[in-house]
Amino acid sequence: MPRVIYIHPNGERDEVEVANGQSLMLAATANDLNGIVGDCGGVMSCATCHVIVDDAFTALLPPPVDTEHQMLDYTAAPREAGSRLSCQIVMTDALDGIAVRIADPQL
Repeated sequence: MPRVIYIHPNGERDEVEVANGQSLMLAATANDLNGIVGDCGGVMSCATCHVIVDDAFTALLPPPVDTEHQMLDYTAAPREAGSRLSCQIVMTDALDGIAVRIADPQL
C-alpha cells in the first residue's frame, strides 16, 4: 500500500499507509494526526487541511482547481509554492512516499 509522510511543524514525522483513492486529509484524520483538522470534510470550504507538498512530488499532482486556489488564499498559515489542500490530494501508487509538511497554524 502506498505511504505518505506527514511532517509536523516541530519536525516530527508520521508515516501512514493510504489506500489508493483516499485523500491525504481523510488518511490524516483517520489516523488521529495532529495538525490536519479537515473541518469541512473535504469539500474545500475551510482550508484546515493545508499542507505544503515536497518539491519532488508537486509535478505528479494534478493542478489545483479554481476553488482550491481561492481557499488557499484564506489559509491561516501563509501560502507557499507547494501549498495544497490535502483533501484534494488523492493517493495513487505514483505518489508512494509523498512528503507533505503540515501548515501551522490551521485555524
